[in-house]
Amino acid sequence: MHNLLTDIDGVSVGNVTDLQLGSGVTAIVFDRPAVASGSVLGGAPGGRDTALLDPSMTVETVDALVLSGGSAFGLDAAGGVQAGLREIGRGLQVGTTRVPIVPQAILMDLLNGGNKDWGLNSPYRDMGYAAFKAAATGPFDLGTVGAGTGATTATFKGGLGSASAMSSGGYKIAAIVAVNALGSATVGEGRHFWSAPFEADGEFGAFGYPSQFATHDTALRLKGVNLTATTIGAVVTDAALTKAQAHRLSIMAHDGLARAVLPAHLPSDGDTMFSAATGEKTLQAGVHFAELCHLATITMARAVARGVYEATALPVAGAQKAFRDVHRSTGQ
Repeated sequence: MHNLLTDIDGVSVGNVTDLQLGSGVTAIVFDRPAVASGSVLGGAPGGRDTALLDPSMTVETVDALVLSGGSAFGLDAAGGVQAGLREIGRGLQVGTTRVPIVPQAILMDLLNGGNKDWGLNSPYRDMGYAAFKAAATGPFDLGTVGAGTGATTATFKGGLGSASAMSSGGYKIAAIVAVNALGSATVGEGRHFWSAPFEADGEFGAFGYPSQFATHDTALRLKGVNLTATTIGAVVTDAALTKAQAHRLSIMAHDGLARAVLPAHLPSDGDTMFSAATGEKTLQAGVHFAELCHLATITMARAVARGVYEATALPVAGAQKAFRDVHRSTGQ
């Protein structure tokens, strides 16, 4: 396992990164339609086809999920992924035609210093198509890539993070997230992550928690006037789940976000979590699903910290500093 979303068999990830634009797109493509759901807990969300993910809605499976920068302009990216899927004959059969089902969530990165003067049409549809074409299994880069390219947080540059785990019952689960939080993933501006209790194998520095907490450690920290917010992500498992179970998994992913970012789900955040199940392994007992819910929380918390830890500053004037620009030593 690579500690990435692609540890789930049948899942590919493609990233397109434009450092001058200060934005990017991440495509999550399923080899076969996956049972999917999602939930939105931020106060200012942006999404495409998110309503169909409600457990009460008819369509149960999706062909891909998209995470993108660009705010509402970025919603064009799903069209590019949809075009790529249509090219290869994928999609929900509706009469004599097929319609690829591609829910998307966007984050706000329009005020990060990148060049957003793109003219009449935004670049996101083409970026979505390119992300689809780039989708592959195996390792992929984290940090300032894909949907995490232009991401920021209250204290350090945000980015794309991912993590995976194996349950005691042999089920895989993994998370991917573009961390663009209005709040902070770190305890103040120090080297300690709120996700520290869940860290595996020093994946975000092994800094642990501070020896003690001061009152100012939990004080409100926000980006300020440039409310370039929203954290978006997904959890995916190889277990066979119902749509209602997948919905519960997305809620548990939000719990991971809330353990990794302080504060989360603010009025100017659009925090959205997708969930999907590839159905490779039959779920044997209720306790196994409870453990998957538990691991959805933990893998999302880990992925958030990895996204910030792996990020690098954008090559633009006044770019937000990255975690590694300030904290270079390894914790004990």
